[in-house]
Amino acid sequence: MAAALFSFFEKINAFLWNGPVIVILSAAHLFFTFKLLPQRHTFRAIRLSVAPDKDAPKKGLSGFATLATTLAATLGTGNIVGVSTAIALGGPGALFWCFLTGLFGMATTYAECFLSCMYRKRNPDGTSVGGPMYVLEHGLKSKFMGKFYALCVVCAAIGAGCTTQSSAIADAAYSTWKLSPHIIGIAAAVLTGMVILGGVKSIGSFCTRLVPPLSFLYMGACVFLMWMNRDFLLPSLQLVLSSAFTGRATGGGFVGSTFLVAARFGIARGLFTNEAGIGTAAITAGASGTEAPEKQALISMTAVFWDTIVMCTLTGFTIISSMLAHPGSAAGYTDAGLTSAAFAFLPLGGNAFLTLSLIAFALATLVGWCYLGEKGVAYLFGETGVHSYHLVYIVMIYIGAVIPMNLVWGFTDLINAIMVFPNALCLFILFKRIKKPICR
Repeated sequence: MAAALFSFFEKINAFLWNGPVIVILSAAHLFFTFKLLPQRHTFRAIRLSVAPDKDAPKKGLSGFATLATTLAATLGTGNIVGVSTAIALGGPGALFWCFLTGLFGMATTYAECFLSCMYRKRNPDGTSVGGPMYVLEHGLKSKFMGKFYALCVVCAAIGAGCTTQSSAIADAAYSTWKLSPHIIGIAAAVLTGMVILGGVKSIGSFCTRLVPPLSFLYMGACVFLMWMNRDFLLPSLQLVLSSAFTGRATGGGFVGSTFLVAARFGIARGLFTNEAGIGTAAITAGASGTEAPEKQALISMTAVFWDTIVMCTLTGFTIISSMLAHPGSAAGYTDAGLTSAAFAFLPLGGNAFLTLSLIAFALATLVGWCYLGEKGVAYLFGETGVHSYHLVYIVMIYIGAVIPMNLVWGFTDLINAIMVFPNALCLFILFKRIKKPICR
């Protein structure tokens, strides 16, 4: 049964990711970059994300809290397992396409977050909610499309945000310490449940306390490994650029692949980790207390910068430079194994450090994605359905830890592809309502 489902997902994903989704995402990323060019405001956006927001109301998340929650939902297995998988299946050139997805995707994230803030709904208690479902309903006047997108968000939360992360946690814990997936699944479910049952403020507090220090610690380890392999950094860059277009790479244990395969896995994993074009960042942006749509859109845009341009690139070059520096060290590895092979050369228990980092990132992603799915449930069924959703989500954390990983990734790629269509349609139709960032 699992094999049949995996084959089914593979056939559909091969069609979607080798054509329609890549075309739509490329068109959106290039169009909004050319029309808005918010990337030139990246450093200003970073300053805004950490500066106190004196104009924000007391209700709602701060700009930094929305960024931390967005990063919690995106930083995780995509930066470790996703990049490793992309390189294993698509070759080193996949990293180039992953990088471009982040660079141009910043403009798409700005656009979707701007519209989310414009069409967000104010609750009686002073908080706000937003996201593509509200844009579809009030901007495009389509309640049906809003419900369809909200349903996709719930499915994505249970798939991409839930089972993918718990499966990665269980796999990492078993590989390093031989711990039972059942025990890990139960532990992850309990820990996540303790946070999400505390509400939005608990989620925001958890994310702001965990994500920043964890990210800098992981980036520091990558930089240290690249320094150890510094003689191979230039050859790594040359290999990435050459194989991005030829699709072939020889030496160092890499397997040649076609140009389309490199582009497919690079873009697919890039989208999985930064979610630019899916619209999930817009859901968190809509909950912000920041009044100006332009300001919050810039803050939310930096999530793509940190997630893909910085984190994924560091992970990718750590893997590739290590494989070139130590030929044959990653032979036979797939998925997260390439990252594990690279971190094995980190002094004082590199694999244990990587496992702990992956587990911590994945727990943050479990919390962040639970919040996104919660907003989809609230849109569909009201607040009365949230408690039932929490219970289902917690149970699915355990189930994700014990089901095959390849089946989880197949479902994740499929649901991500489906979510692109209504969100991209909305962005193109309502483009004229999006304002360019103003130089200040």
